[in-house]
Amino acid sequence: MLNYVFLLLAIVMEAAGTTLLKMSEQFTKLVPSVFSLLCYIASLYLLSLCLRTIPIGIAYATWSALGIALITVSGMFFFKQTPDIGAIIGLLLIISGVAVLNLFSKMDIH
Repeated sequence: MLNYVFLLLAIVMEAAGTTLLKMSEQFTKLVPSVFSLLCYIASLYLLSLCLRTIPIGIAYATWSALGIALITVSGMFFFKQTPDIGAIIGLLLIISGVAVLNLFSKMDIH
């Protein structure tokens, strides 16, 4: 169960890093640039920890899908980017696909 906590923390760190990357304005602002890189490093480290027991395909699919969803929410909150109906449907399909993968996959770690 702890490995799923690591995975969720990795997702949050990656989303924070991406949000800060946008705020850094192509690395021209020092503080968001530094924190963006630190978030990415933390995210990759936490992802590596969860891979001890979670198969890489499932972990990465979950990391990617939930990261996309969090970034969309972040864009709405920080940058006033409103997703249209196509974006919403796409996000729902991505999240549904990852839910199916997590619930029904019999992948095992080796």
